[in-house]
Amino acid sequence: MAFYTGSRINTNVGALNAFNALSNINSKIGVVQLRLSTGKRINSAADDPAGYTLATKLKARSRALGQALNNAGEAKNILSVAEGGLQNINDILVTIKEKVIQAGNGSYGSEELDAIVTQIRDLLNEIDDIISQTKFNNAQLLDNNFTGKVFQVGADGGDTLSISLTKAIDSSDFGLNNIASTDLQGSSLSVTLNSVDNAIKTVTQELQNIGSLIQRLDYKEATLLVAITNTEAAASRIMDADMAKEQMEITKLQILQQTATVQLAQANAAPQGILQLFR
Repeated sequence: MAFYTGSRINTNVGALNAFNALSNINSKIGVVQLRLSTGKRINSAADDPAGYTLATKLKARSRALGQALNNAGEAKNILSVAEGGLQNINDILVTIKEKVIQAGNGSYGSEELDAIVTQIRDLLNEIDDIISQTKFNNAQLLDNNFTGKVFQVGADGGDTLSISLTKAIDSSDFGLNNIASTDLQGSSLSVTLNSVDNAIKTVTQELQNIGSLIQRLDYKEATLLVAITNTEAAASRIMDADMAKEQMEITKLQILQQTATVQLAQANAAPQGILQLFR
């Protein structure tokens, strides 16, 4: 800061010092007002270049984690649709087993057996309908084609989960599509029961696979939620303004603004005292 003796009037150094101080205070007030208006400590890269870079990276990671969370939720939705279809198929297979056992009633004649066969065939047709109608986003889930589908469930490369619904299940796979009344009599009935049991086993194994995948996705969602919260907190500590601190700062600066204004006025008036030397 420049000093002056007070006897030179061509350049009012005191006023210039007061003006510079006032300008500096006004600049600081502008910065603090912006922080109070936006709630952000860093409003441009110039405010804190290193902090801005780090916070930007953290924000980008947070958004990536958020999308990964959405992907995990989408995968769960797909698996839930497939699970619903398989549960219905399993219920139908249990009903078919019940009907096969019902056919093992020695008092039944050909008409009763034909009626049971008709009902079983209708149930098998319903299984085929369920398989063809169980879709997500126009993709069939139970026709052995939804395999090797990769879901990005993290913010980094390699944070993926592969989903495959690999069990081909329809009436032909169960060996029941050509069932006849003769398959419900004598030793053939045991063979038919074994076929139904194998079908139930196939479906329940796939349900177990889906259940395990859904459980994994539950854990991934929980992990992602924690990661998002922590990342947002880290970015907030760098980017966001401490409102209480900024309010105290602007109060101090406003007082200094007033005192600097007074000093500038006094410095502007000081050279008039030189006129006393000419009286």
